[in-house]
Amino acid sequence: MSNNTSTPASSTAKHRIFFRHLLPGLALLGTLSFSGCATVGRDFPAYQVPRIKIGETTQTDIRSMFGPPWRVGVEDGTKTWTYGRYRYGLFAETSTQDLVVRFNEYGIVTSYTYNTTEPPR
Repeated sequence: MSNNTSTPASSTAKHRIFFRHLLPGLALLGTLSFSGCATVGRDFPAYQVPRIKIGETTQTDIRSMFGPPWRVGVEDGTKTWTYGRYRYGLFAETSTQDLVVRFNEYGIVTSYTYNTTEPPR
């Protein structure tokens, strides 16, 4: 004698739950397949980077030049602001640029790093 507690109703409910989670995932995959790209972060005015002066530029100056940072953090005890845009393409080239600005305890720039995969203009 079998002790099977599965009923057609419970099997149907399991399939509904499965498809309820599967369909949005397939829709997202389809959208990415058709668009072929994904972007993380946000654009920032990279042409402003040469205006940053170590030991002079303040957090207020950086915010006025680039807007609010995309990410904030701490690196070796130093406050950091990151501006970045990363575009990944399935059918197009990947394009990235990021700016990491480090500040001392007075909110003055102590160093910064700017990197990009984009060709110079």
